[in-house]
Amino acid sequence: MNSLSNHYIYDIAKRFISNRFALAGGVIVTLLFVLSFMAPYITPYSPDDLDAYHVLLPPSNGHWLGTDELGRDVLTRIIYGARVSLKVGFVAVGIATFIGTTAGLVAGYFGRWVDQFLMRTVDIMLCFPTFFLILAVIAMLEPSIWYIMIVIGLTGWMGVARLVRAEVLSLRERDFILAARALGASDTRIIFRHILPNALSPVLVAATLGVAGAILTESALSFLGIGVQPPVPSWGNMLTAGKDYLEFAWWLSLFPGLAILVTVIAYNLVGEGLRDAIDPRITRS
Repeated sequence: MNSLSNHYIYDIAKRFISNRFALAGGVIVTLLFVLSFMAPYITPYSPDDLDAYHVLLPPSNGHWLGTDELGRDVLTRIIYGARVSLKVGFVAVGIATFIGTTAGLVAGYFGRWVDQFLMRTVDIMLCFPTFFLILAVIAMLEPSIWYIMIVIGLTGWMGVARLVRAEVLSLRERDFILAARALGASDTRIIFRHILPNALSPVLVAATLGVAGAILTESALSFLGIGVQPPVPSWGNMLTAGKDYLEFAWWLSLFPGLAILVTVIAYNLVGEGLRDAIDPRITRS
């Protein structure tokens, strides 16, 4: 069993690496992790260093991406802002994936009224525009990165729940599940030992794509001023600060915007590559 599992993982990795776009996305994501964790050793500046003598400098040898209205190095703030974006993305998606996977497992396995209740809850949640729901909740709370992560997670689990439920409905009638029942295995053992491992593939893909969505949501909230609050650097609040100087300091908005664009595209490429690698039967038109 272990050798079969290792061979399956090897095949997925081989198909993923052979996809040039997915590999490029993976390289970018890896680079973002390295830059964010090694930030103090990469840049000589601090994200909060003020320099009244070097305000709104264009990109140069001393400041590769220029400085902002307070003389802070833009490249340094973008690198430190990556920490915020990655933290929000992974924590929010972790919350959404946990809730969605649990709901999908329970609904798909037990069926009947449990399935009806959970799926109607999903339908009700989907009736609300997610972003405006997040706006309403965040507006009532004190702006905090932790509130943002929790609210994004609590409003983003419905798609994962549907995916997992669909997988469980397919798996629960398979021969190996029927054999486990015949041998007297408990529902808990069947769910966590047999069904969950076989239902994780679409969850992994959805989680990867969800990170990109969470980063976009956090950036939008910070841009509107109810997300991550200054002086903590965030790509969204850097865009907000830069829009006031757009006519003569274009670099303040261009580079944070490019950081968001490249990061979201990279995660989408990784997610699409994982989907194709896990299920090679998928064909593109």
